[in-house]
Amino acid sequence: MMSDVFDLVIRGGTVATASDCFKADVGVLNGRIVALGSDLPEGRRTIDAGRRLVLPGGVDSHTHIEQMSSGGFINSDTFLSATTAAAFGGTTSVISFAAQNTGQSLARVVEDYHRVAKSGAVIDYAFHMILGDPTEAVLTDELPDLVKAGHSSLKIFMTYDRVKVDDERILEILMRARENAAFVMAHAENHGMITWMTNRLLKRGYEHGRYHALAHARLAEREAIYRFLTLAELVNQPVMVYHVSTAEGCAVIREARGRGQKVFAETCPQYLFLTRQDLDRPGNEATKFMFSPPARETGDADALWQALSLGDLQIISSDHSPYAFDETGKLRYAAIPNFKQVVSGVPGIEARLPLMFDAMVSSGRFSVQDFVRWTASEPARIYGLAPRKGSIAIGGDADIAIWDPEKTVTLSDAAVRDLSRFTPFAGRTVKGWPETVIRRGEVIVADGKLHAVAGSGQFLARAAGEAAIPTGKLPLEMDSARNFGAELF
Repeated sequence: MMSDVFDLVIRGGTVATASDCFKADVGVLNGRIVALGSDLPEGRRTIDAGRRLVLPGGVDSHTHIEQMSSGGFINSDTFLSATTAAAFGGTTSVISFAAQNTGQSLARVVEDYHRVAKSGAVIDYAFHMILGDPTEAVLTDELPDLVKAGHSSLKIFMTYDRVKVDDERILEILMRARENAAFVMAHAENHGMITWMTNRLLKRGYEHGRYHALAHARLAEREAIYRFLTLAELVNQPVMVYHVSTAEGCAVIREARGRGQKVFAETCPQYLFLTRQDLDRPGNEATKFMFSPPARETGDADALWQALSLGDLQIISSDHSPYAFDETGKLRYAAIPNFKQVVSGVPGIEARLPLMFDAMVSSGRFSVQDFVRWTASEPARIYGLAPRKGSIAIGGDADIAIWDPEKTVTLSDAAVRDLSRFTPFAGRTVKGWPETVIRRGEVIVADGKLHAVAGSGQFLARAAGEAAIPTGKLPLEMDSARNFGAELF
């Protein structure tokens, strides 16, 4: 391969993976990485990466793009706007949601999302399927074929009136996932606690956005995570806990993993950098900081960092959920809404990597390898995108972000490229920025401009991979060798 003409050579940079950091040239041919070495021959195009970091393109495994909410309206982004923002932030692959609501065919929902993504995405994409109405017909007649077609992960909600799934149905979903080699993720909050607290606060006149943090009591997260993991343990199904926000939630996950349960978990920048004090703003400004679960305390952020370093959390995703700060989004139901009237969610697909690079690498708190692991390699591995995505390795897709580690940028609403048109991190200055972004060997961001056309992103069909394989450790009740011979699988 050394004698071939490369389509692209990235010369003189410092390459980092989840395990190593080294000086090397990178040779690309037909969209794949085909050589790592010193003094590679010239390519048809050569990029000088001297004094730069050459990192895998980010993999954002939790994004809501062009999604129909349970309230019946679509969030602010298109696949073109969201994936453009992602690319400028150094992300080259996203997993978004195909969200089923009550009464809908899951297969039709997936078809509809494919159509809009195919026409708009400028980076590569896959889908998680949200089971908002997991009827027997959906689980029996539609789910198996959809998993075989490369949609290997299922999300459930344990709260929200229109889409929450009760315990018995969760068990059935977990069992069907096990039977079809799929992976299950959950938004884990106790619905009853949230509803009771919300009603009690509103009846007593506590309507401002600051009370959103009280309505979503931290105990609601702890209880729901514990319950979800217990249900998964009963049927020996590996699972993912989404957007962990509390020290107590980390502790529940740590205890389960310590017992040998196969549990994965993620957190997001908003839980590492924001607190509930950000909700205490005048008028409707609090709506820009309302997401669920809410931001917590500084001590919780410390616990999340520790959980990442211990391996209890493996991924930092954005949970990009863009709703504009106007009557189409955050202020849809009132100019100054009470906290229950606000659509929950904030944008983050563009800011995720710069925020994390600054907090981890520039600060010296963690290594560049840790940064790569939590933002690219682990999401690719856990969700079945590796070895094609998430690393710089021979044979993998040439998805690469070339970072200037010295460049400083102050985040602002004016610079936001997604259609929410604001960022909850406005005013924060970060050090380190992805100045050139490459997708499958093609430069798609350079010199502050997009060089990709709508629809040039590709769908990533994937099997669930090793993360979804059960451990074989069965509780007594499900083990035919110990339960009087009852065959329950």
